[in-house]
Amino acid sequence: MQELVDNGDQSPTWRDRLIPGNDDMVFADHYPDQDSAVSAAETLNTSLRNVLSARTIDDGLKRSLELKIDKTLQAKQRLQAEESLMLQEAIRRHADDDRPDASSLKIAPESERHRHDICDQLAAMPYLKVVKVGRVNNRWSHDLLYLGPDDVWSKPYFAGERAAMIAERAKIANGFDISATAHWGKTKAKIREILLPRANQLLQLASVQRLLADALERGERVLVSNGIVFWYEGDEIGWLIKEISASQARGGQTIWKEGTILSKNHGRLVVLPYIKESGEHVCGHTKNGPNDGRALPRHPDQFVEIDFSFYDGDLMIGLFGELPYE
Repeated sequence: MQELVDNGDQSPTWRDRLIPGNDDMVFADHYPDQDSAVSAAETLNTSLRNVLSARTIDDGLKRSLELKIDKTLQAKQRLQAEESLMLQEAIRRHADDDRPDASSLKIAPESERHRHDICDQLAAMPYLKVVKVGRVNNRWSHDLLYLGPDDVWSKPYFAGERAAMIAERAKIANGFDISATAHWGKTKAKIREILLPRANQLLQLASVQRLLADALERGERVLVSNGIVFWYEGDEIGWLIKEISASQARGGQTIWKEGTILSKNHGRLVVLPYIKESGEHVCGHTKNGPNDGRALPRHPDQFVEIDFSFYDGDLMIGLFGELPYE
């Protein structure tokens, strides 16, 4: 667990959360899985927000601090939701791959004791080229194994924090034939490019058409989920797929959920309404990416100012898995 710390005049920063133990000891706040950690974080955040509300500080300073908290927390949550979607899609893409039998694996002699551990991980994610092995619930006992070009799993390498992160990223990156050690920001940008045609295919699914028809009946013309934007362009064209801007995909802005989007062009990117740290509210707009050229302008009579709706990140995971809309 990490916690966001108030640094006075400086921006809040994240640090590892420590909890008291016996004999005046302190320990890192660990959880057995992500679901239990998220549940604990939600409970803790409610308590911490109440503490902030009760602080006797200038109202303007308190509001500024609340905006900074919202910005950094939204950034973390959006990145987690996006990576969860990418992981689910990586697994889906390899659902029909052959799963190796433990006896067929070629393994360095030093790693022989990990044979069944490797096999178990490949049963879930057969595309992995990096695995983390070792005793469960002991952060200092893990090793990394790499699949070599000769299809032989390497000897164990001690897994520190950086190596453990590589193993986690491999679960996503390897599923799209990308190295787990490549620049993570560039890796996710590449995966977004790969997923966009998949998102366009969603428009052909009857269940998605029903979801969008229901949204349109409620007056919703822009739906946002996990960086994908369903955009209604009018009766003649219908629904289109757009993306949110790169800075917002990285979680760099506090989204103004009550704001509107003023579209003066047919750009493929949507900048959602956001709130600056000064408290200024900025309307959303559409634009093209840096290498797309100038976005085709709309006629002034066709300028549109519309609300947007956030849908839970699980929506895109479900749709990418082609689950029926209910």
